[in-house]
Amino acid sequence: MAEFPFNAGSFVYLRNAIDDNLIGQNKLEGEKLRDFLTRLRELFGQIEDVLNKKDTGFYVEQQFVNGQVFFPNPTLSSTTSQSPTYRQVYRKVIDFGALPNAGTTSVAHGITTDAQFTFTRIYGCATDPSTTYIPLPYASPTAANNIEINADTTNVNITTGSDRTGFTTTYVVIEWINQ
Repeated sequence: MAEFPFNAGSFVYLRNAIDDNLIGQNKLEGEKLRDFLTRLRELFGQIEDVLNKKDTGFYVEQQFVNGQVFFPNPTLSSTTSQSPTYRQVYRKVIDFGALPNAGTTSVAHGITTDAQFTFTRIYGCATDPSTTYIPLPYASPTAANNIEINADTTNVNITTGSDRTGFTTTYVVIEWINQ
């Protein structure tokens, strides 16, 4: 199994990362310069690691690597031809349009899927202009008001039990991993 590549939570601690006395009125030369440059290189390395591990708040209608990382594929090991590595998560937003009237509407997601493909999240929000905003999927105490959201190899599908056509703006976010 691959080693966990980072600490829980990604943070950069800048205070006291570099000794202020090294920068102040002292001249940076010799051992002091080497110490300063070593600390600076380590600090930039930490910043790079943290930035590369943050979930990117970028929601676009194209496939996008969002910065999330999933554990290695459990079917891989040191004895398989492919090594276990952490897997990048991809994100895409589907501008779904209006919700259906007591039925199912499908919108193509445009993603090529295969046996190595796994959705990790499917969620969204629907808007009835200036009156109501609901999360997707939507659970209601009235069964007919529930809204199901799912995806298959071609489409994102939303099923309503009642007329929800007043919700004219619907965005669905899908996230997935390959392998």
